[in-house]
Amino acid sequence: MTARAPRVVDAHHHVWDLTVRDQDWISGPALAPLRRNFDLDELRPQARAAGVDSTVLVQTVCVPEETPELLALADTDPLVAGVVGWTDLTCADIADNLAALRAGAGGEHLVGIRHQVQSEPDPEWLLRPDVQRGLRAVAAAGLAYDLVITAEQLPAATAAAISLPGAVFVLDHLGKPPVAERALAPWAGHLRAFAALPNTAAKVSGLVTEADWHRWQPADLRPFVDVALDAFGPGRLLFGSDWPVSTLAADYSRVVAVTRDLLAPLTPGEREAVFGGNAERLYRLTQTAEARPGSTRIHPTL
Repeated sequence: MTARAPRVVDAHHHVWDLTVRDQDWISGPALAPLRRNFDLDELRPQARAAGVDSTVLVQTVCVPEETPELLALADTDPLVAGVVGWTDLTCADIADNLAALRAGAGGEHLVGIRHQVQSEPDPEWLLRPDVQRGLRAVAAAGLAYDLVITAEQLPAATAAAISLPGAVFVLDHLGKPPVAERALAPWAGHLRAFAALPNTAAKVSGLVTEADWHRWQPADLRPFVDVALDAFGPGRLLFGSDWPVSTLAADYSRVVAVTRDLLAPLTPGEREAVFGGNAERLYRLTQTAEARPGSTRIHPTL
């Protein structure tokens, strides 16, 4: 029997339709290129050309209507293997809300929950009792929790992961380090403290938009990726494109190619883990793929 070729998974991207809902975070002239619709039809040929055969679609706005829409997309498009959605962590009936998402169209593709913690004025929002209760419900539902935070919020994320050892915390964009300033401290120390916990992982994603959008070079990213590799090891890192936000600094193919180059020192098995295996395990993507009747996958060589 021939072994299944490893899937290459883009563990972090978005789509939005401004005719359905505004993305109010897109403001000012610098973000103007993002003020248009981005959909799976635009992403699909770019993903295939880059050797990516499935993705994780991640929420952008904290409204209850978005997640069912993303799950419905996953239900009809085999490119999307999983969805990281949103629900109000502070809601008293969060367990019922999660169950309702699971029961709806595409609900089997719900693999995680995320909130725009980076926009919360309280630096210790993750440690509030009502938020902690919500995080416990996410863990009880067998879902990962994605952390979109600033580098300054890493200590609170670490404290949250300590307080909830049964939850799985996936750090988006390596915690948004100051790549443009080329400053490893204090970010590196905070990242290492977070990574020291066994219930944590992180995405090698979003780094090009933390760098100088117009002048960045792969060498600017390397020190930050090296710190993450040393802290988490290749067994707890996931590749993500952060498309289309990443288009502010690079096209899809360059993001994938640069990430592959940065991870070139790893063994083939370690690279396969970062580019797919870890996402499949942490987000249980194999289960969602098997639940889709007639699902077919492309299995390119990494």
